[in-house]
Amino acid sequence: MAWAEWEQLKAETAKGRSTHMRLNHLPADSGGSGSSRGDLTVRQKDLAEIGSAAHELFEDFDRYSDHARLSSMKAAGGLKSEGFALGAALDHVAEHWVDQVQTLLDACAHISNHLRFTKNQHAADESYIARRPARGRNKRRRATGG
Repeated sequence: MAWAEWEQLKAETAKGRSTHMRLNHLPADSGGSGSSRGDLTVRQKDLAEIGSAAHELFEDFDRYSDHARLSSMKAAGGLKSEGFALGAALDHVAEHWVDQVQTLLDACAHISNHLRFTKNQHAADESYIARRPARGRNKRRRATGG
């Protein structure tokens, strides 16, 4: 693209647009789903895949990060024994690495556990809802003699 062409495109763009920020949105009268709650849908398969990915990351990262930590600590020890100041710095990094790894592992476990809990809770809620109307009908039948 030539410089003149670039300048022309910039000028054409500047003519048609304001320099103010504009947020894209759906106008209120343009239709849509009609629901004030929106149309977000989450399927159990999607949640299961996210939970599995979090669990897999937990397992793999735990294993590989420990290897990195041990290698770094060994290298730090070697550098310190040879009198290099870098050894102490690398040892410091390896110690803080443990904290960061634990934070990530906790987050992965939390995601996986929360999704498992959510699945079980929704199943329990569905079961409760399915039983509830049947109890209400039985009470009405007894009350009306039917």
